[in-house]
Amino acid sequence: MGKQNIRVVKNEENPESIELLAQSIISVSEGFEKLQKSQLTQRAIVVLLQDGIGQGKITKEQIRLVLDNLPRLKAWYIKK
Repeated sequence: MGKQNIRVVKNEENPESIELLAQSIISVSEGFEKLQKSQLTQRAIVVLLQDGIGQGKITKEQIRLVLDNLPRLKAWYIKK
């Protein structure tokens, strides 16, 4: 499976504030950095996430796609 882009659709009638979105992105990014420093391997993280979400709802490849792109999350969406 090749690289895929993930598209986020906003609710134009009631959008989230820019500050809330920025803080959420920072929180997710920092949480993932902590998870990467833990003793869990990426394979273990994938298995745990798929089990928690449900095997019929998400594939391991989709989880890996998200995990591979999380380190770049802040750089893509947050400007200092």
